[in-house]
Amino acid sequence: MTPEQVALVQGSFKKVAPIADTAADIFYDRLFEIAPEVRPLFPEDMREQKKKLMQMLATAVTNLHQVETIVAPVQALGKRHAGYDVKDEHYDKVGEALIFTLGKGLGDDFTPEVRDAWVETYGLVATTMKDAAKEAA
Repeated sequence: MTPEQVALVQGSFKKVAPIADTAADIFYDRLFEIAPEVRPLFPEDMREQKKKLMQMLATAVTNLHQVETIVAPVQALGKRHAGYDVKDEHYDKVGEALIFTLGKGLGDDFTPEVRDAWVETYGLVATTMKDAAKEAA
């Protein structure tokens, strides 16, 4: 990722953080709409899961400029997800739901450049998680 992309992701996330609860609702509503088969992988009460999502995003985004600091936690997350029966194709749906959520949350601030930076960011995270999950298997 370029320093400009990192700055775009970090700057745009600062605009999403104040609406974290709403963003998590949008994300999971969208995910379960486009991938209903993943709903059973989650608890009935999603409150804690939504907090975990936003905390992990915040950690990844905050440290994106020093990506080496987030590799180990992201790998650990990927290994845990392997135990939850998460499949590679689920990552695509999560990415789609994330981009949808950012578009809704950022509105006009979700420019093509911001979108591309987030797609790049999610691609790095998802690839790291999938690789770690394969190692764990």
